[in-house]
Order: sequence, then C-alpha cells, then structure tokens
Amino acid sequence: MKTYSAKQLAFFISAAFSCLGAIFILLNLIFPVQLLTFAVTILLFFILTYVIVLFILNHFIYDKIKPLYKAIRDIPVQEKKQLKTSPSDGNIILDVQKEVEEWAKNKTDEIARLKDLEKYRKEFVGNVSHELKTPIFNIQGYILTLLEGGIDDPNINKLYLKRTEKSIDRMISIVEDLESITKLEAGELKPNYVKFDMVKLTEDAFELEQPLAQLQKISLEFNPRPDRPVMVRADKKRMMEVMTNLIVNGIKYGKKKGFVKVAFYDLHDSIMVEVADDGIGIAKNDLYRVFERFYRVDKSRSREQGGTGLGLSIVKHIIEAHGQTINVKSAVDNGTTFTFTLEKAK
Repeated sequence: MKTYSAKQLAFFISAAFSCLGAIFILLNLIFPVQLLTFAVTILLFFILTYVIVLFILNHFIYDKIKPLYKAIRDIPVQEKKQLKTSPSDGNIILDVQKEVEEWAKNKTDEIARLKDLEKYRKEFVGNVSHELKTPIFNIQGYILTLLEGGIDDPNINKLYLKRTEKSIDRMISIVEDLESITKLEAGELKPNYVKFDMVKLTEDAFELEQPLAQLQKISLEFNPRPDRPVMVRADKKRMMEVMTNLIVNGIKYGKKKGFVKVAFYDLHDSIMVEVADDGIGIAKNDLYRVFERFYRVDKSRSREQGGTGLGLSIVKHIIEAHGQTINVKSAVDNGTTFTFTLEKAK
C-alpha cells in the first residue's frame, strides 16, 4: 500500500478543493471577470487550502503518530535488529509502517527461537533424568538387597557392591561428559596445540580399547598402516578422546568378527582421518542426529553396554573447537564411516 507525506497529502487535497472552487466559480459567475483575476483567485484559494490542510495534518494526525514512532525507534538495538530499508524522504507514515513491520518480525523470530530453546531444554532435562535414572535405580536395588540381609551372604555382598560401583562409575561418566560439553560450548576449553604423531596416538587408543574389541570379536587395524609418522598440530589429549570415542562407537555397533579401521589422507595443508566399521550402520533418517546429545540409533543395545550417549557429541565439539569439520557416511547393514580433518604440522 502506497503512503504519502503530509506535504503531498496537503497538495493533493488543496488541488482537489481548488478544482472544485474553480468549477463553482465558473458555474456561478454572473458578471464577466478578467482571466488574471480568475487565476489569482484560484491561486490564493489553493495556497490557503494547502496551509490549512497541512496544519491539520501536522497538529491533529501526525502529532499522534510521532510518539509511537519515537517509541519504536527508541527500542534498544539488541532487542530490535536493524534491517536495511530504503530512505523514506521524510514520510513519517511510511517510516512508522516499516518500523512496526520490522519490530513485529523480530519479535516473531524471537518468540520462535525461545520456543525452540524451551523445547530443547525440556528434551535435554528429560534425557539427563532418563540416563541417570537407570544407574540410580540399580544402586538402590543393590543396596536394599544388602540391607535386607545380603550383606551377610559372601556370595552376594561382593557381587552387589561391584555392581553398585559400576553404576556409580556410569553416573560419574555422564556428569563428566556433560561438564566437558558445557565447557566446550562455552569456549572455556581452548585446544592446547602441540605437534604429535596421529599414528602413535591411534595405536595407544587401539591398545586401550583392545579388551572391549576382543569381547566383541572385532579387530582394530589401520587401512593401510602408514609407513611413516602422520604429524598434526592439535590438542593431543582431546584427540585421544576423539579417537577412543569413535573406536568405541565402532566396536559397540559393530558386527561379530567385524573390524574398525583407521586411515589417514594427506590433503596438503591438513590431514583427513577416517574411522570406519562394518557394523549395523545408521538409517538415513537418523544420520543428521548422530551428533546430538543422548541420541542413540540402537537405544537398548548401547545402554546395555554402558554408553552415556554423549560420545559423538563430545567428538563434534572437540573437532569444531579446533576449527575443523567432521562428517559421517553410513547405510543400514553397510557400516559407518566418520571423517574429520586436522591441521598438518609443518
């Protein structure tokens, strides 16, 4: 809808009244008058009408709009993102319209963002309580059994105390992982860059997770094993966390007598690391969610094996804290491959 300034409106109205006045004079003219006198009369009538209409618009209409316009303009910048608008040439009505539309859009966007945050908060709290509920109930059951007489039975007391310890360790792991993610998101955990060999670090990760791999009958190997060191510049401690999380993920979701393979590719200025397995794979609809907190493709299986559901989320945050990217490729029954990049040491 096109809008006009006060001067434009006054001009249009005055012109309209002048035309009506001219018609009235012509129709009611009894005595002939000179053309100059007629023109001067019309001009004076137009000027007088213009001044009167402009005064009315400014004092009785625009004075009511200006406080609203000023109030909108005074909204803090952090509450109202400024949009690039074309100059309105002093058209206050158009200015008010643009400001109101801009303000309404920003408030609508803010409400949608707050709703998303509230939904995320509810899901997060629900996931945390669900993850903690299992070990808490287990601990409660073991302790009650011991209190009801099991403490005196040598076949029960040590077994239940060990199970209680295992559940406590799981709770501690969840809390520590949550703390790590919170610090990573807040930027409190800055990478401590050092130069090191990714081949040696991967061998250490293989050795650490070998007992779990043997239990699942899964081999841990290079594809192929590099014939020389692969030197990168990154946080060594955090990269150990990344590799162990990805290797453990491949073991837990791997097939019996399967494999988890690690490969390195030189990309000139960076090194691409690939961790692949031949496990159950991930459905297409689940792929984009694998890095979410507590998201599990196979919920029952991963909980039975004691996972916190935070490993891949931590991996993503660590890689992004290094200014790098991580991607996942998978298909059901065809395994999963994670690839990420690191800065190549010079």
